[in-house]
Formats: sequence, C-alpha cells, structure tokens
Amino acid sequence: MSRSPKTYPSFNYKLLLLGVFLAFVVLFFLRSSFSSSDSNQNPSTISPKVPLLNASAKDLSSTSTDCSPSTTGCNKIPSSLAQTIIHYTTSTITPQQTLKEISVTAKILDQKSPCNFLVFGLGHDSLMWSALNHGGRTIFLEEDESWIEQIRRRFPTLESYHVTYNSKVNEADNLMDVGKGPECTAVGSDIKYSMCQLALKGLPSEVYDIKWDLIMVDAPTGYHDEAPGRMSAIYTAGMIARNKEEGETTHVFVHDVNRVVEDKFSMSFLCKGYMQKQEGRLRLFTIPSHRDGSSRPFCPE
Repeated sequence: MSRSPKTYPSFNYKLLLLGVFLAFVVLFFLRSSFSSSDSNQNPSTISPKVPLLNASAKDLSSTSTDCSPSTTGCNKIPSSLAQTIIHYTTSTITPQQTLKEISVTAKILDQKSPCNFLVFGLGHDSLMWSALNHGGRTIFLEEDESWIEQIRRRFPTLESYHVTYNSKVNEADNLMDVGKGPECTAVGSDIKYSMCQLALKGLPSEVYDIKWDLIMVDAPTGYHDEAPGRMSAIYTAGMIARNKEEGETTHVFVHDVNRVVEDKFSMSFLCKGYMQKQEGRLRLFTIPSHRDGSSRPFCPE
C-alpha cells in the first residue's frame, strides 16, 4: 500500500469522504432518534430485543433500546468516528485509491458491517476503512515497522501488526508454477501449517483464528523487482476464503491490478470465475467456502 501522495485531485476525495461520513452521522442520529421515540410512545408494548441478523423490518421497528433521554451521551458520535471526520477534512494527503475504487468496497461494507475486515497494508486510507466498519473488527498487516509506530502515535485505535514477506517481485514466475502443485490447491488444512511455498505461515494468530468477511490486498510494496511482492498475500487471502467453515462467501479485493503480479495472481488464485467487478485498478472477487461438502474445484470452470 503506497503511502506517498497521489496525483488525483484532493478536492474530489474530500467531497467523497466528507459525504460518506456525514451520511453515516445522519443515519446514526436518525436511528437513535427513531429508537428513542418508539420506546417513549408505549413502554408496555415494547418487544424483547431481536437479533439484528434475523430481525425483519417489523421486528426492528419495535426493537427496544438501552438509550433513553436520560442516558448520558447516548446520541453522541463515537470518538473514533469524530476523529476520522476531522482527519480527512483537514488532511492534504489523499488516499491510495480513487473515488470509484473506494466506492466498490464502501458498498460491500455498507451491506456487511459491522464485520471482520482484514487489510494487507497500512496507509492513508486505513482510518477510513476502520470507520466505515464501525462496530466491527478491522485489522491491518504492515511490512514497515517504523510506519506502524508513526500511525499508532497518531491513531492509537487502529489495530495493526507487523508482518514479514519473504518473496520478491522477481520471484513471481517461479511462484506461479509452484502454486499449481497439489500442495497449493488442496483445501481443508489450516493454512499456517500448509506445505505450499506461497502460504503465509508467520502471520499473527488473529489472522488465522478470525472468520473474515472482507479481505483487501493492498500490500506489500510490490512496485519494483527487488520489493516484496503480493503473490503470497493474494494466495493466502484466497485460501482463507476457501477454508471458511460456514457456507457464506468472502469478499476479496485486490488493488493495483494494472501491475503484472497483481493481475496474474489474482486471476489464478482468486479465480477469474469468482471475479464480480473491476473498477479502475481494483478487483472484487466473491469466493465461496470450499469446506461445505460441495467438492468445488479450486477455480470454477
């Protein structure tokens, strides 16, 4: 994930980001006001709380809330969201992705959040991704320890971990051949014990233990032959999705697909047949679980 300023006009980014967060704030207040008005109308008719994942529109309209006019701060914006709004409205540095590219992921987050979101890379857009997944868990994996410390001092609420990538861009052709072997296409075993050379086995335990809903690959660097390449990150993201026990799908995003490695490895290991959309340099793949007893091939025909 590049951390240098881009040439895209900052005006458009600020309008997008400010619009997204203001809309989030308005929705937050509307929901709080709606719930409070319902609870004050007729307390004796309030139904027990209904789990959000299974609630119908009718259920949600009658769901009780712990928030009441006497509850201190119940209508306040979360401090992390307030910090995000202030940061992006005052920053002169624009995120890595374009407005249209950001919108692809933002749309999925709007449907899925709060959820589990794994991001390979820590950059100028990280605070935005964390805020858009408010209430969920967003983890960032970063190769540059000094950069992690800088970000932690500025934004201590972001959860990030240092990772090491052992392969370089100039090894991509060899790793593409390696990835075609049976040890790399087998699904079902824990990836941290995989025999595949492409598998990232030294990641924090959280990466292997959490069931991820969204994964974004926007790191490591990958922009010259001697730089760490994204081959293993792309492969690992695909295997995490395939190894998900539930039958639900995992949304995997790959940025910088204008580059050879990101293009070829995403199509080979996330599969062209699973690609849902490409916007600019961003691709979205929707990968189903391969552990649901359906005997799926590594890639669909």
